[in-house]
Amino acid sequence: MSTARVKVLEAIGQPFATVEVPLPEKLAPGEVLVKLTCATICGSDLHTLEGKRSEPLPSVLGHEGVGIVVASARKGVEVGQRVTWTSNDFCGHCEACIDYHLPNKCDELFKYGHSPVSDGSGLNGCYASHIVVRSGTPTFVVPDELSDRMVAPANCALATIFCALEGLPVPCRNAWVQGAGLLGIYACALLHHRGVRVFCTDVSEERLALAAKFGAIPLNADAGHWAESRATIQRACPRGVDLVIELAGVSAVLGDGIKLTRYGGHYVWVGMVHKNTPLAFNGEDVVRKCLTVKGVHNYAPEHLSRGLQFLAATRDDYPYEDLVSPPMPLDEIEQAVELAMHRAWARVALKP
Repeated sequence: MSTARVKVLEAIGQPFATVEVPLPEKLAPGEVLVKLTCATICGSDLHTLEGKRSEPLPSVLGHEGVGIVVASARKGVEVGQRVTWTSNDFCGHCEACIDYHLPNKCDELFKYGHSPVSDGSGLNGCYASHIVVRSGTPTFVVPDELSDRMVAPANCALATIFCALEGLPVPCRNAWVQGAGLLGIYACALLHHRGVRVFCTDVSEERLALAAKFGAIPLNADAGHWAESRATIQRACPRGVDLVIELAGVSAVLGDGIKLTRYGGHYVWVGMVHKNTPLAFNGEDVVRKCLTVKGVHNYAPEHLSRGLQFLAATRDDYPYEDLVSPPMPLDEIEQAVELAMHRAWARVALKP
């Protein structure tokens, strides 16, 4: 019987274990078996490895990936297709899926790379040679003109940004992106492509230099530069910016975000996905400014579809491959994680 090779995290602080897992002899209806060709290390995986995020262990981490279909029990998905898929599996029939239009909050939500290895076939994370894509997980054929490195992070960061930037304020001429990680970079590209003037703040000069390549006006947000950076935004937008999107994961940025948003503007929160984000601002500022504040966590399948279309349409406009490292072998996952921890790349890639 053929087997898959997977890297299993058995306990925090321990090296990954290499495990051989039998490939399924027969897929359940709707399932797809994919041989992974590229996976990327997301920040949420690093949080798990650092003990900042509690996940059931042992687990096969990794939810950002692309690969080749090697077996399919789903109509319309053919062997040989290069595909990616949503990072979550949905039931399709609960209230969240049907009534709320929030499949990302499905009653039976399954998250690839964030579930125990005992759940299902054991092939449920991307740090592996193969993955079984479940029946409730939409798959998308990858355009030939997109490289694996460009596509792998799309089913997390890029799709989330497409969800976050739905329903922009009218007009939306100016935006402030708080944080120049991968989500922030994608936000800069999408807004710039839509003709919006984009200010991007971060404390890392390296990240800001990258944001500039994706259409942003970079501004340093560290303590020594923030007064000048804030004044730059205020001079350019004396009535305030139309849109602010929080991608820093730090609640301390919210006070200035609210103050620098115009009357009737939108403030979208995405990065604060951990408990250490207490809020300390005056609610009156939100009320009197008639602000729309929206929280976004994950995305729906159509956002990944739009993200792939966007990548294909703008592949020559922005240097997407500068975001992802050259692929490292799966057996070098420990070194890849160390490189990712140093934030030298927006994403570090693995080639199973």
